[in-house]
Amino acid sequence: MGQLNALGRHLVLVGFMGAGKTTLGRAVAERLDRPFLDLDAAIEARAGTTIPELFADRGEAGFRALEAHAIAVALASPEPAVLSLGGGAVTTAETRELLQGAFVLWVGIDADLAWERVRGTNRPNAQNETAFRALFDARQSLYAEVADARGNDVDGALLAAAGVHHEDGALDRLGELVPGSGPVALVTDTTVMGIHGARAQEALGSRLTTTHTLPSGEEAKRGGILESLWSELRLDRAGTIVALGGGCVTDVGGFAAATYLRGVSWVAVPTTLVGQVDAAIGGKTAIDIPEGKNLVGSFHWPARVVLDELLLGTLPERELRQGLAEQLKTGLLAGRTLDVRGAAAYKSGICLQDPHDHGPRRWLNLGHTFAHALEAAADFDLPHGEAVALGLLAALRVTGHDTSLVERELDPKPVSVDIDRAWEALLRDKKRTGDAINLVLLGPDGPFVEPRPADQVRRELERLIA
Repeated sequence: MGQLNALGRHLVLVGFMGAGKTTLGRAVAERLDRPFLDLDAAIEARAGTTIPELFADRGEAGFRALEAHAIAVALASPEPAVLSLGGGAVTTAETRELLQGAFVLWVGIDADLAWERVRGTNRPNAQNETAFRALFDARQSLYAEVADARGNDVDGALLAAAGVHHEDGALDRLGELVPGSGPVALVTDTTVMGIHGARAQEALGSRLTTTHTLPSGEEAKRGGILESLWSELRLDRAGTIVALGGGCVTDVGGFAAATYLRGVSWVAVPTTLVGQVDAAIGGKTAIDIPEGKNLVGSFHWPARVVLDELLLGTLPERELRQGLAEQLKTGLLAGRTLDVRGAAAYKSGICLQDPHDHGPRRWLNLGHTFAHALEAAADFDLPHGEAVALGLLAALRVTGHDTSLVERELDPKPVSVDIDRAWEALLRDKKRTGDAINLVLLGPDGPFVEPRPADQVRRELERLIA
């Protein structure tokens, strides 16, 4: 097995012939802005002949040696890429060993569909149906041996590559889904503990050593709360923090993991729509200080994110609307309507492409410069989703973009906060550089980041305040 995600590593697609690895690989590479390499095509180009001819000239053993060498050369490249391997590449021990340093995605297919796709072609191992099916059965265990995850579409591949496990009922399998075998500390809040805490504790079983309950909401993201959590933790370096709750819990749990013992593993289990489509994905962790939201934090990628949409069934309507703002924001960025899985996959792809927020990941802050200012001016008593809905209005208005979708779906209302406090918070925002106020904006070709004059930004902020 390779790594738990494809962050900074090659993403390698394996699977039986006919599974569609090349088509999927190209699409995933485009979403990740990575080079794509089809190993079979590369071998043919280098050899100046076809795979069937290489099989005929060298035999399968000779071809597999050539293939293993090509894979070794490709994986030696320092630039992370997306690679698609031939169906039989995993039969070579040397290749299986090489794959331990990559993130391996198994693209599955059933035998009937595979045969339907490849029969009548010149593939060497697709000339006899009986032999084909026997080969299919024999290779399944090899794919399972090398694979870190499975995925059959672009969204599934992006989620898997980011270490995101999406499954209804996954909370009851939490003990299996937390990587490693070391001790676990469960971090949650008072509300979530009463609803899902017992199930999580039961699922974690004997690995669970301590449970830590934080205040609900933004109150959890105070320095004193984090300090108390540090004092209570009893993990060693092999331990894992499991953060079960909304975005505030995953922020604090992840930041505690980033800093305790100079860094331990953590797993995010978001129980809110905000968490599932946004806050828990990508490794951003932070707490608030009086001067602004999320001003103290760290990038610390979770070992796994567990998305169980069944957990959303307990949310009150107002809480669901908080997540809808982030989901709609992501859809605006993507240029299409997204469900929970699609929104999570979009963010996963952006974060893998830009893990430290130096490029396109900044797009995810659409509306957030305004939203965070309003939250700070409201002493963080303004729900995040409602602030984002207002922030989206402002960001769209700056470029004259149509706001009807935001108004129809989110119905944002101006809030009563002090404009001077909000403006001061906006000027301290971490997305500001020097005297320029950088905003994420939408244009005809999609999102972009651009500095805008202070007076224009302040005017749009004032329009959000009652």
